[in-house]
Amino acid sequence: MLQSRLLFILLFWVGASQASMVWENKIYDLSVQSVVFGRIGTDDRYPVINLNSQEVLRLSFDMLANQNENLQYTFIHCDANWQPTKLNQNEYLNGMSFDNITDFRFSTNTYVKYVHYNIFIPNENMKPRVAGNYIVKVFRNFDEEDLLLTRRMMVLNTSTTIEGKARPASLAEYRYTKQEVQFNVSINPSQIINPLQDVKIVLMQNARWDNAITGLKPQFLTNNKLEYNYLDQTLFNGGNEFRWFDIRNLRQFSPNVKSKRTDTVVHALLNMEESRGATQYFTYLDFNGRRIIENKEGNNSDIDGDYAYVTFQLSAVMGVPSSAEIYIIGEFTDWRLMPQYKMYFNRNRQRYELDVPLKQGRYEYCYAIKNEKGQPDETSLEGNHFQTENEYCVLVYTRNLILNYDELIGIKRFSTTNP
Repeated sequence: MLQSRLLFILLFWVGASQASMVWENKIYDLSVQSVVFGRIGTDDRYPVINLNSQEVLRLSFDMLANQNENLQYTFIHCDANWQPTKLNQNEYLNGMSFDNITDFRFSTNTYVKYVHYNIFIPNENMKPRVAGNYIVKVFRNFDEEDLLLTRRMMVLNTSTTIEGKARPASLAEYRYTKQEVQFNVSINPSQIINPLQDVKIVLMQNARWDNAITGLKPQFLTNNKLEYNYLDQTLFNGGNEFRWFDIRNLRQFSPNVKSKRTDTVVHALLNMEESRGATQYFTYLDFNGRRIIENKEGNNSDIDGDYAYVTFQLSAVMGVPSSAEIYIIGEFTDWRLMPQYKMYFNRNRQRYELDVPLKQGRYEYCYAIKNEKGQPDETSLEGNHFQTENEYCVLVYTRNLILNYDELIGIKRFSTTNP
């Protein structure tokens, strides 16, 4: 039974919930699944709201269990590098210092039982007072050391305009593999006294924090406009369009799913896949690694979406030793090399395999090898092409002169095909 297998995994990884906290998106308890964080009314995967606006974020997640737990959450204000600031909570929060999670519902008509939780931010009990970066910290039984998950969110106080574009790299050595991002930031001179020192930039690709570029300094300051037109410091691998599969409907045919069967749970076997590391680029529409949680057979995907045991299959790759550590990464893994998404090499069948429970939805992903630095390297298995459509985001911070913290004052998103 899937529930039994999950119980074994949870017991094996029980130490994860007691691991030291890191200031990033991370799941510490493997009973937590399907974490989604974004602005209500949009499919925006950047958890950002404007300061003192009516915008609301929803953080939702499931816990694979039959009973609800006593859960709480709090906010921690961070600087541009995602380290806690010296502000007291009453300086960056209105309301309580923590709150109980009271919005929960039990799954209905599903093989795998779970409890679905929601947190709406801001709310009448807790509201950010200042702009900048925040960590949302979810824990149980009033014990902040007993972590379930952490999520990054941002509060924006717009006082700048940003222009940006992404294109194939100008330097000949990177022309066919990398993309170059250039942008300008118009600032308010009365707010920023020393722009060359007080402005901090974060440059992201496809909402990923793991390969974000930081520490950029403007090349020029002209008429209150900071120019970042580097040829070598704002380069990203073009990568490839994402692989994907769709299990929003478990009773009928689904794209890129070879077969389905149901015993005590639902099993979905994906098509056998090959490495794309040496293949030509082929364009098709994707959502840049985004995941959509949805059940086309029910009325409420939050509680009637079931979990299927999804089997990934990747043929052995010439030139890649069987000892190589291959993982599946995507938005649903927080772009991390997570132990539960590490593939097993089946020597008899000469392929890599993985069985993992996933909630009904549409998933995009890629295969990555763990490199010598412990980071994901997708290029060997997925290829690297300058033509790939990618989304980029520029975040602009400045030093607040009164309370001495990093304030988020601008955000701009654009893609290689849509400036």
